[in-house]
Amino acid sequence: MAATIDTASILCINANDPSGAGGTNADALAVASMGGHPCTVVTGALIRDTLDTIDFYALSDDAVQQQAQTVLQDIPIRAIKLGFLGSIENVRVCAEVTNDYPDVPVVAYVAGMAWWDSELIDDYLDAYQELLLPQVTVLVGAYGLLWRWLLPDRTSEHHPSPRDLAKAAADHGVPFVLVTGIPAHDQHVENVLASADTVYGSGEFELFETEYIGAGDTLSAALTALLATEVPLSDATAEAMTYLDKCLEGGLRPGMGKTVPDRLFWVHADDEDVVDDGSADGDESDALHTRPL
Repeated sequence: MAATIDTASILCINANDPSGAGGTNADALAVASMGGHPCTVVTGALIRDTLDTIDFYALSDDAVQQQAQTVLQDIPIRAIKLGFLGSIENVRVCAEVTNDYPDVPVVAYVAGMAWWDSELIDDYLDAYQELLLPQVTVLVGAYGLLWRWLLPDRTSEHHPSPRDLAKAAADHGVPFVLVTGIPAHDQHVENVLASADTVYGSGEFELFETEYIGAGDTLSAALTALLATEVPLSDATAEAMTYLDKCLEGGLRPGMGKTVPDRLFWVHADDEDVVDDGSADGDESDALHTRPL
């Protein structure tokens, strides 16, 4: 009989991405790389390759709800990661699920949806804001997207700070925001973990020459898995950032389009290249400087 191992189980609710760039594939690999057990609930199917996202076919809310409930009735879930939910009905289901588990941390990643119909995007984000954000622990998203969504009336002449975005998120019940891709000097971007009151961590990263897809799902899934093991949020963010940077450094180009993060870089990396303590080696741009949380 196999020995019982106390491995944290993470519920990942996301779309299936057949290219392997993002979605449930990214969630499962990133969670497993952090030592967690991924339990994936599929919200629908993206029609996507490494070049473009073409369409999306949503599953019914009943199908999503039954997937989640069946797992939750069997497996103690220590954290929940939300990706693309694909419909207002599925947003409502996820709001109900997360509301039933108020002590379980929820990490929500909201990606760009330029490929989708603009009216669907607006309705989806409105429902997400009203129904789901009050249950979210950490909201993860790119700077431009969070700006347009959370501060739609802000003019481009006055760029919001990460704390401005965190304050806007806090108005909807979100205590923490991880803002990615903030333009910095030269070929660098900054990622910042903030609340309405303070900045808890920031990291500056050099832009790679290649264009990636799937980075946001990778980062947010890794963060969720670390929170599931009760790593403090600032430390978990630092380790997830370091992991993502290594995934991008050794990225894969499986098709004719963009590069995909190598979430299993550690399998074929030399021992001296693997970072397993949450600290970055090499260039200082890999480090996320944090204060305890």
